[in-house]
This record gives sequence, structure tokens and C-alpha cells, in this order.
Amino acid sequence: MVKYLGSKRTLVPAIRAAVEALGVRSACDLFAGTTRVGQALRRAGLRVHSNDLATYSQALGHAYIAADGDVDRMRLRSLLAQLAALPGRRGYFTETFCERARFFQPHNGMRVDAIRDGIDALAVSPVERGLLLTSLLEAADRVDSTSGFKLPTVKRWAPRSSTALELREPVAVPGPAGVVTRADALELDPGGAECAYLDPPYNQHSYFSNYHVWETLIRWDAPEHYGVACKRVDCRTTKSPFNRRREAGDALARLIERLHAPWVVLSCSDEGFHDLGDLVALLAERGHVRTVAIPFRRYVGAQIGIFDPAGRRVGEVSHLRNTELLFLAGPDAALSERAARAAAGAMAGPLAPAA
Repeated sequence: MVKYLGSKRTLVPAIRAAVEALGVRSACDLFAGTTRVGQALRRAGLRVHSNDLATYSQALGHAYIAADGDVDRMRLRSLLAQLAALPGRRGYFTETFCERARFFQPHNGMRVDAIRDGIDALAVSPVERGLLLTSLLEAADRVDSTSGFKLPTVKRWAPRSSTALELREPVAVPGPAGVVTRADALELDPGGAECAYLDPPYNQHSYFSNYHVWETLIRWDAPEHYGVACKRVDCRTTKSPFNRRREAGDALARLIERLHAPWVVLSCSDEGFHDLGDLVALLAERGHVRTVAIPFRRYVGAQIGIFDPAGRRVGEVSHLRNTELLFLAGPDAALSERAARAAAGAMAGPLAPAA
């Protein structure tokens, strides 16, 4: 699974335990990202609706949420072998992300160019295409050379970047096949999902901007770019209200108000824009609220400090840990309590006082 700032990898056991304790059979992950949470819920036997505005998340969703037993895995392996055998060529990806910016070494960038063109030349289903794109995205992620917020290293190549890019078959995720959409969460109709899982951005950092390389890799649209990281020009105009302090609260309130799912599970950080008391009050309108507080190691960029474009350290680390909060809201007080205790037990974390 790709490296991802904001990933809930370490919190997945708590989220899965909480949702399982609710006894629901379906869930909608409205900000799916790398689909880690959706995969865990699928493994727990839920039918998952995976949604995100990011194109790369849609590809991951097809590979890990929508793909089912009907996928011809022998054909998939044959296609991956065919793509892996293509000779590398210098194209947009190599020029932009290996020469102008140093995300990848050129020998791997040329293979990305060849393989990505090769995928577009194949007659495949949407799920097969998602599986092939996911294989390439994950292969590229294993050989990148980045630091902090997916910025290219400027002094020397990361050791892993010298490794030859290798296509691997995405692992089949057990459980019911789900649905994948690419829509604005504020406009999405999650249908009859019994639980809505919300992990919206809660600070100024834009996932679209931070993971522009993956967006370009999947879209394959050769966009104009700017800056040392060669970001897509539409990074300047693609903005979310969840990334703006003055708008984030209202956006979250509108989102929660329009949800029809009886249960809401919300993940948030104590370092985000939202006042935690306001969140409890907002969720209390849906029923009983419980909160689980989980001590958490801060993202890698906060641990290594702040650097300028030339690689010089210009800021110091203030603190290394924060608190992730899991809010559970729904119509049954006993179930809310049980879900909170299940989540806390999964992480051995403290259970917050009843809200």
C-alpha cells in the first residue's frame, strides 16, 4: 500500500473494531484515500462504498473494493508480465518527475512511461484497469525518492530509488464486492449505507497538491506544472473547503446534516481546525456520542523538521505526538458505548468520558 500522509494505517484496528461492534452490514467511506479503511471493513464482511475525489483513489478502489471473484487472475498476471516486458522510453513522466524534479531515477521513470502507455493500449474492464494502474502506482511508490510532503529529495537519491521498478499483482481482498465512486463528498448520495465513515481533511494540507504525482500518473494527461516539485497547475485552483479554517466547520456540518446513515464514525486530530466540543455538539444531533482518544505519532514531515527547497533545515520540531480522536454517533446508547470500548480495546487506548 502506498505511503500516504494522513493514512489511517495504525488506526485501522480501532475503526474496524468500532464498526464491527455496531453490527452494521454496509458502510460508506466518503474520503477513501488509499482505501485502507475500506479494505479493513470489507474484510470484516461489510459491503463498502468507497468514494474520493482523487483519481488515484478511484483506481485503488477498483483494485481493492470492487474487484471480486469474477476477476480472471491468470489473465491479470499475463497482462502484468506483458507490461513489465516493455522497453523503457523517455516521456512526460521521465522528463517531469526524474529530470526536472527528482522523484524517481530516470531508469524507473522510463519504465513508468512505457507501462502507463501500455495500459492505455489494452482492452480491459474498469476493474482490470484499476488493478493494472494500482500495480504500477504501488511499484512506483516503492522506488520513489521523497521527503516530507511528497517532495523530491534534492541532495541525493533515496537508497530505494535505485531498485528496479517491479509490477506486483494487487492482493485480492476477501469480503463482499463494493461500489467505487469519484465524487465530492458534499454532493454524494451514499445510498442505503448503515454507517458513514468520515475522515475529511482537517488542516490546510491539500491531498490533491501533496499527491499530484499519483494524480498525474493515473490521469496521464501531461499537465502544465510549476515549482521545484513540478506540481500540476490545477493544484492552484483545486481547493477544498475542508482545507480552509474559516470554511471547514460549516462544510463538515453540511456534510453530517445530509447523511442518512444511522451511524457516523468520524476520525479527527486534536491538531486540526475543528473545536472538539463543537464536533461533539454537532454529532449529538444524530444521537448518542462516544469518543475514543488515541495517542498518535505525528506525520513524518513533523518529525524531520522544516526544510527549504535547497534542502537546508530552517525549522525545528516542536512535538512528536498528538491525539487522534474517533467519534461514534448513532441512535443506540448501548451500541455507541460498546463500539467505543471495542475501539479503545483494539488500540489499548484510553476511553474518553461520555459525551
